[in-house]
Amino acid sequence: MKADDHASTAPKKRGMSKDARAALRAELYARTERGDLDLREAVKMMRKIAGRSQAEYARLVGVSPRVLIEFERGIGNPTLKTMEKILAPFALELTLRRQRTR
Repeated sequence: MKADDHASTAPKKRGMSKDARAALRAELYARTERGDLDLREAVKMMRKIAGRSQAEYARLVGVSPRVLIEFERGIGNPTLKTMEKILAPFALELTLRRQRTR
């Protein structure tokens, strides 16, 4: 299921128009392609595109709301499997890249 699919039991999307969500989705994909988006920021963007609260997005992807909330706050340490679930609706995967020199 894609994060922005409509389901009769899904909460109503709030805040952003369809065009604004599409633009933010394009930005998400462009920034991930360039490698200038950290994981926490990417998750927050995905949730915003989906128009869901932390608890709603967590339920959508099948993880504990506490896990997602703590991760977004920078205090969580989710498993690789959990991160795969969180990224799945946007067809994203974890990967490695060399650190940039500063």
